[in-house]
Amino acid sequence: MSNQFAFPNPVQLHAISVAKFCEELLQVFDGLGLGTDADIRGDGLKSIRDGFVSLIKRVINPLIAGIRGELIPLMEALETPNTSAFTKPPVGAKSVVVYHPSIVALQTLMPVYAKALTTCTTSSFSHATLASLLISVLWKAMVALSHRVDPKPSPALTPQGSPFLSVKKRRGSPTSTTPPVTPPPARFTIKLPPSRPPSPPTVIAYATTAADCKALYDLLVLLPRPKAGQDSTRLAKEAVDEAFEGLRTLPALFDSVKAKAQSTGNSVAIAQELNTLTTEIPSLIALPIILRTLGGPGTSSVVAMLGLAEDEYRRGCLSGFSRAEECTEAISQRILDVLHADPMPNETVIRWLEMELVEMDEA
Repeated sequence: MSNQFAFPNPVQLHAISVAKFCEELLQVFDGLGLGTDADIRGDGLKSIRDGFVSLIKRVINPLIAGIRGELIPLMEALETPNTSAFTKPPVGAKSVVVYHPSIVALQTLMPVYAKALTTCTTSSFSHATLASLLISVLWKAMVALSHRVDPKPSPALTPQGSPFLSVKKRRGSPTSTTPPVTPPPARFTIKLPPSRPPSPPTVIAYATTAADCKALYDLLVLLPRPKAGQDSTRLAKEAVDEAFEGLRTLPALFDSVKAKAQSTGNSVAIAQELNTLTTEIPSLIALPIILRTLGGPGTSSVVAMLGLAEDEYRRGCLSGFSRAEECTEAISQRILDVLHADPMPNETVIRWLEMELVEMDEA
């Protein structure tokens, strides 16, 4: 599938129609209990049923794979800080937020993807593939956003000097060679109201990581999810819902950590608040966010504290939700040991990691 063409095109429409016909036949098979493994009648329909299932997957899976191939690069690009050029602001706008180019692209593409996936995944046999797509997209987005280092804040951009605005030349400027017009007699003077004050300048600012994350969540929730009405799709829906919840709560963590960087409050209370905010967020996603802001000069990078190369760490530990969960306890313990050995350890990060490890042991 390509966003350059209308979906569905004639070939895709024909294939989806055949798949939906097979789906209707499978519903009849399920209603009559035909072609199942537990069938003791020996009706010989098991191979027919498997053929219908295979045909549905052969039609739907390539379409979902095409969407996945277009979404994943957009998610990975979120790790690069936003330096895109801004365009002319809307008329009357006083404040303009420039989102990441991936977010801007998804604002146009997401309705197309949502419509395509809704059309393709009416059968429960396609929900496992749909769940795999959503989980991989959400994971890539969370990894990219958690490792993004925003540039230091700079003064807000204003229209002065911008290519989309020009300054009008005033009458009587030094460059004018025309002598001023002789004023008319006082009796013919028209009394005009005072001139209108100039409009305040338009302020343009790049979106923070938290703002991009929230905008991304609002776009991804447009996509369909596996249904919970059947046992075969219930687990897939639960996994997808957990992934969405992690992305939904991520912006609050970004904002809280940024605020805590300037706080001098009790380390235990701050750590408890961070622990509450990271309840639905995988620990290896929250860890770089917290260390980058609250860690010291030598304790702000996960890979540096582990002594691993960036590519090696991502391939081995951040390949997906399940792999990250397997590695969380060992990595958290190693990071905790390094923090304890630091001459000036950050008590807030230490307390938070200790709470995370206690919860892992209890689970």
